[in-house]
Amino acid sequence: MSKFTAACVQNNALNNIADNLPIVRDLVRQAASLKADFIALPECVSLLEPDNAALRAKVPEEQDHPFIPMYQEEARQSGAWILGGTLAIRVADAKGENKIANRLYLFNPKGQIAATYDKIHMFDVDLGAGETYRESATYAPGDQAVIAELPWGNLGLSICYDIRFAYLYRALAQAGAAILCAPAAFTKISGEAHWHILQRARAIETGSFVISPGLCGIHAEGRETYGHSVIINPWGEVLADGGPDVGIVTAEIDLVEVTEARNKIPALTHDREFEITTPATTSDKVA
Repeated sequence: MSKFTAACVQNNALNNIADNLPIVRDLVRQAASLKADFIALPECVSLLEPDNAALRAKVPEEQDHPFIPMYQEEARQSGAWILGGTLAIRVADAKGENKIANRLYLFNPKGQIAATYDKIHMFDVDLGAGETYRESATYAPGDQAVIAELPWGNLGLSICYDIRFAYLYRALAQAGAAILCAPAAFTKISGEAHWHILQRARAIETGSFVISPGLCGIHAEGRETYGHSVIINPWGEVLADGGPDVGIVTAEIDLVEVTEARNKIPALTHDREFEITTPATTSDKVA
């Protein structure tokens, strides 16, 4: 069995978990009604709160997060695998300090949590025009890459800013991942410049399908996310694009295409060790 239907759900997250839950549940049900076997949702799907103090006050511990039982029930009812986007979860970091994990959850059709992944790379950037982000001030980074087994092939998990670190995806593909997912809340500024290029590059470099759902629209305090959830084949072709608005896109995935792409260009098997040298300057050269 190599074929399945993938769906990306694209929502506009509010800054309250209780308000987001019924909206997301309805979108998941719409995706299931389209006969999707695998339903993926964005980063920060349950809560986008730009104010760090307010965010800390709103984040629950894992056992208290209402999105988890909701996803479990929807997975059981639909019979689909659900990649439930990322949930902000209260945790203690290595020093015992209160932090937040940006955690991705995968639910199987029995409603069980099949895998979790905590975002490794923190979005600490200055985009100009006063748009600055410091995820590391609030979030505890993960330190484990994760591959989950689906009925059709292996899934490599990642989140948003991870997409800029090609070595992560190469490692996932070389470890057996045929499908790569990067749920995101890409800013409009960086999304317009880089989103499609990065997603297509990761697909081409690894000969993998890439399924990346994204938040869209204007959120609390005027923060704007790019949307454009994408499903991309191993040759780098965009099979579906969610555009800027709330909605669902689907595409048929045939993992035979992964084998074909990797046979044509077997770059994953062509690694070579090398050293980086710095040529001597003129003053260092021996006369």
